[in-house]
Amino acid sequence: MMGGMVNTVDEEFFLENKQGVIDFSLLSEGIRKLGLLSLLIQNGTISPRSILFWDEPESNLNPRLFKKLIEILFQLQEMGVQIFIATHSYVMLKELDLQTKEGDKVAYHALYRNVENDGVCCHTTDSFLKIHPNAIVETFDDLYDREVVRSLGGQRDDRNNGGKDPDFAYN
Repeated sequence: MMGGMVNTVDEEFFLENKQGVIDFSLLSEGIRKLGLLSLLIQNGTISPRSILFWDEPESNLNPRLFKKLIEILFQLQEMGVQIFIATHSYVMLKELDLQTKEGDKVAYHALYRNVENDGVCCHTTDSFLKIHPNAIVETFDDLYDREVVRSLGGQRDDRNNGGKDPDFAYN
């Protein structure tokens, strides 16, 4: 995925590829994340029975690499690594859903504010389709609906109601 191997020299990180040796500071943030994951696996920090907490692994990463990233995460799970990821990405969640096979241990947790007592609640499910509430999918659906309306030559006026349950107005 990175196009080469990550090496360290005097506690400095470098990517060695067909272009030569590239200092980590010259690489994109997404590639640096993948490089560090590779190093953690190589040096045994991530091993069977270890736990990986990764906040938004998709940030600064080319979306075309999401599929391979999820494949790697499932390989780590098969090795016995417990993985917790936090994401706000529909594409990342959907890729995880599409690659989940029978026997994979995947749990989705939706954190949301309880309006009655202003507390934080958590809903947990083993199915992407049962995540509730799901602000990520709701937002994606809203974007899709607005694009369909625009493609059909219409315009949806949802600026005056905060984007909640908008009425459709066609010009």
